[in-house]
Order: sequence, then C-alpha cells, then structure tokens
Amino acid sequence: MNSFSPALAANRPISLPELLTSRESRQSRQHLWLARHQVTLISLTLVTPGAVKDNPLTRKLFALAWQAIAELCLQHHWPVLQQEAFPLPTGCEGLIALDRPAEQVKDAALLLELKHPQGRLWDIDVLDVSGRILSRRDVGLAPRRCLLCHRPANVCARAQTHSIDELLAQMELMLNATTATH
Repeated sequence: MNSFSPALAANRPISLPELLTSRESRQSRQHLWLARHQVTLISLTLVTPGAVKDNPLTRKLFALAWQAIAELCLQHHWPVLQQEAFPLPTGCEGLIALDRPAEQVKDAALLLELKHPQGRLWDIDVLDVSGRILSRRDVGLAPRRCLLCHRPANVCARAQTHSIDELLAQMELMLNATTATH
C-alpha cells in the first residue's frame, strides 16, 4: 500500500464542487464494476469531517480499514473478483467485487464496523447486483451516532454542534487506541 503513504496525502481543503464531482465519479465507478462483475460490491470510504479529506490521519485510517476488510474476506472465504483502492484528494476510496449475497456481506461489514475500535470512522457501503445500497435501516439498525455526544450523527452535522477540531481530535484518539492494541 505504498500509494497510501501518509506522506503522499494532498492535505488541502476540498471545495463543494470537487466533493460533488468525486461522489459522481465514485457512483460511476461502482456502476461500471457492477456491470462488469454482476456481483456484490463493497465500497469503502471514511467518515471525515471538515474540508480536508486526504491527510496523514485519514490515510492511516483508510489503510487500517482496507486491511480489516481484506481479513474479513479471507476469514469468510469470500471469492474476491477484483479489488482496487484509489488515493484521491477528496479522500481514499476502495472497491471490492465479491461473489456473495449482499445481505450476508452487509451483516459482516456492520459487525466489523461495530466491533473494531475505529470502525465508527469507516463507511462500508454494500451494493447488491442491481446497485442498491443496503442501509443500516435495511438490517434494523439505528442511524450512526455522533463521535462526541452519541446523538444521531446527521443531527450534529447539520447543526454543526461540534467544531472540526474537536471531531478530528476524537478521530486521532480512536486511531491511537487502535494502533496501540494492534
């Protein structure tokens, strides 16, 4: 994973148009992969507050998430057809095409997010063959909680309840807790 070296991070603020273009590009990549493989797709991104989406912290978090998902695939003996990670100024992204039912993959991915010390910082989307993203609600889970106060994350984000510095400090604490135990 040399291309994900923290030293190579863009480390610059991203504009809203760049962020929107990045999301459109990710969706296009997802649809291309689904058309090519016609199997379940894992799409990995990070929960990254603030305008700087690609920095040394997010590179480290992404590398750990990517490794954890690779281990999950091995543990479950899931046949991986293709996998690729993309280091982008808008944040690292990864895609994995695997031949397993989307519901089974989503259950395992959610369990990984819940049990891993930094899993709360990951956004592991699972798309079925038709391109539908399986949501937390689809499997009976509540929306994500805020990193700091545990209210619904979307409520705090919309109201800008916490400063970017507070959120980034919490992310750093979570990363340090993870790397200290691994």
